[in-house]
Amino acid sequence: MTTRGKFITLEGVDGAGKSTHTAWIADALRGHGVRVVATREPGGTPLGEQLRDLVLSQPMTLETETLVMFAARCEHVRQVIEPALARGDWVVCDRFTDATYAYQGGGRRLGAERVAALEAWVHPGLQPDRTWLFDVPLDVARARLADARTPDRFESEGAAFFERTRDAYRARAHAHPQRIRVVDGAQDIAAIRAQLQADIQELVEGAR
Repeated sequence: MTTRGKFITLEGVDGAGKSTHTAWIADALRGHGVRVVATREPGGTPLGEQLRDLVLSQPMTLETETLVMFAARCEHVRQVIEPALARGDWVVCDRFTDATYAYQGGGRRLGAERVAALEAWVHPGLQPDRTWLFDVPLDVARARLADARTPDRFESEGAAFFERTRDAYRARAHAHPQRIRVVDGAQDIAAIRAQLQADIQELVEGAR
């Protein structure tokens, strides 16, 4: 019987630095002999990538935005995440439903109740085995974004939006301390990867 794989997600506000480590984490797991599927949200499937382009660039109501996020997620879970886990692969995903609680629920003030209802419909029983939340002060995140590409619709939001989003993320970490590990994203890369490596070792040994 095939052992089910592990589901790992990376979270944080835009500019927190999580994307810098996604490929490294996948490679570190492969170094332990783990088969890895690296993916992202919104996106991860051909349809999901089209929906990503829409949600990052086109104006829409909050309700539409949230439903589009979950439409992309539904396709992603059915076509990529669940099949990979079932065959014993580990999935490393740049953002998952914690991001919707943070961005739409917190940043856009939708609240958690509607997000929770969609979560229960789209992926009942599926939660990450480990989530790394990259947390940085707002001024650090904004400085990094200023040096990056042309900002998308979310990256263009004001400071208050990002403070609410960060607060929602931290509340999620407080509510789920066994699953969500907070990473100080303002540290240098070597220090961050030392923390990640120790946690990866723990996850791999726990799966044996």
